[in-house]
Amino acid sequence: MKKNVLYSKEEKFFQDKNRIYSAHLIKQIAYSTDSRDFGQVAKSVPCQEACPAKTNIPGYIRCINEKRYGRAYELNRGANILPGVLGRICSRPCELACRHGEPDNGQSVGICHLKRACADLKSPMHRIIEGLYAPTGKIVAVVGSGPAGLAAAHDLAILGHKAVIFETMEMPGGMLMYGIPEFRLPRDLLMLEINNVLRLGVDLKTSQTIGKDFSLQSLQKKYDAVVVATGCMKPRRLGVEGEDFENVFHGLDFMKEINAGKIPHVGKKVVVIGAGFTAVDCARSAIRLGATDVKINIRKTIEYMRIDETEKHEAMVEGIVTHTLVQPSRILGSDKKVSGIEFVRTRLESIDKPPFRISVPIEGSEFIIPCDSVIAALGQTPDVADLSSDLGKMEKENYSTDLDGVFAAGDFVTGASDVICAIAGGRRCAQGVDEYLTGLSRKKKVVRLESHSSTDRPRSYDFIKKVSMNTIDMEGRLQAAINEVETGYGADHAHEESKRCYLCNLKYEIDPLTCIYCSACIDVAPKDCIKMVEVIPINDDGSYGEYQESSKWNRVVSIAIDNHACIRCGQCYAACPMDCISVTKTELVEIDLEE
Repeated sequence: MKKNVLYSKEEKFFQDKNRIYSAHLIKQIAYSTDSRDFGQVAKSVPCQEACPAKTNIPGYIRCINEKRYGRAYELNRGANILPGVLGRICSRPCELACRHGEPDNGQSVGICHLKRACADLKSPMHRIIEGLYAPTGKIVAVVGSGPAGLAAAHDLAILGHKAVIFETMEMPGGMLMYGIPEFRLPRDLLMLEINNVLRLGVDLKTSQTIGKDFSLQSLQKKYDAVVVATGCMKPRRLGVEGEDFENVFHGLDFMKEINAGKIPHVGKKVVVIGAGFTAVDCARSAIRLGATDVKINIRKTIEYMRIDETEKHEAMVEGIVTHTLVQPSRILGSDKKVSGIEFVRTRLESIDKPPFRISVPIEGSEFIIPCDSVIAALGQTPDVADLSSDLGKMEKENYSTDLDGVFAAGDFVTGASDVICAIAGGRRCAQGVDEYLTGLSRKKKVVRLESHSSTDRPRSYDFIKKVSMNTIDMEGRLQAAINEVETGYGADHAHEESKRCYLCNLKYEIDPLTCIYCSACIDVAPKDCIKMVEVIPINDDGSYGEYQESSKWNRVVSIAIDNHACIRCGQCYAACPMDCISVTKTELVEIDLEE
């Protein structure tokens, strides 16, 4: 493999008990751009591959296990910039990909809860360390202070550019501040992590609305580059009769009112329409406003809801009922006030293209539900018209637009997504802006390879049950609407949950030149992860394909470890009589490129 060893680090160990001193243990470290190494990391560390920001998940979980909470926080912040926030409201694509959650392996590791733990448990004296570049003298305007805008401004500041954020609301944060209820995301924590971005010299101008207080053209003239990160603020409408009645709210507008300190009147019976996080947030917020009968209504079935199991569970605990296979046909009322809503029942039909299952109304199945208010949480779309009709095509590769020096990021480009996707988009956009301003590519993704001893993780850790998140009771939830429901892991809980991580960033590899094909490793492997291989195909991108196995020894060219199936128990390493199994820690990292 094309790997250049950049340096060797001499490590010295001193064991006081036996007075053993060694000064010659050499740890090999290399940085690789070989496509086979990128392919191995993507396949073997599925949690990191699933994370849009490519957070080093095994790395920070290991740090939590060692009670190095500050280091765990920095590993998170280096990728996703808002660890404490995301530890509470992330959509958790990493947990869906976690190999601990595969059949016969148990439940996935509580990755998101551990992310929160490193933020909660780090020392109050923790010092954030960032590798700042020299000032470039360039100034970039960022329109929008949501997760994409914050991420773009953060990285631009790191790269030596002056970033100025323009925000239409009174407070920064965008959807984080105004779209998510405080019982899920405490505002002091949110402002702490926003201030960690602003402390880099980022200027924040609030109550500044594009099209009213300034124009895109004026920003073009004044600044060296512009990043549009206004997100999706235009609500999708129901498109039914009665939608304009007084007590009909759009989900985002409803949450914005609550988060701005207002108390919208919802009455006792509330009907929520929608299958995403905002719909559930609206329903749970209605309970806190005094509603006693809150129902979520969706066109498909519960498994198609775009929320995680935790949100489903908490909604059920709070008494919220979900009605499936229904869609609204009209809203009833008099004097512009809601008295009920008519639904029509639906059925699911299969189709040959995504989403493969669609809901179809059933003719003659209408029924009416009495209610005091309706909350339509169908999502939002970008409002391009408010910015400029000249933006034209937006390139998702470098986030540029048809306007010179104008870039776009986050939900404004992709449509409604989630916070971690918006942050990842904002960071990639900042890199595109940096290349535009400097003419240089100053950062590069590589695979860091470090020689490693066998895992010290006992096999018994595989059978530890997932540590559940502690929550406050209903009395505490209703006592004050801002009371955070989830209380977080304590140090003991975090340590116990961290034990469950397989440490998939450890690559076990058999040296075919030393192996004597004794099959001792195969005999002790608890999983079908060590294979007799006759062909190892190469994919089009240069990475290794699926091993082609053989049971005939005369056709076997190698005994190989399938790191996608390996649970890093170390049994093979201990059993090998020839010491031909090596362990390498593989990490996807970003390095600075020299001039």
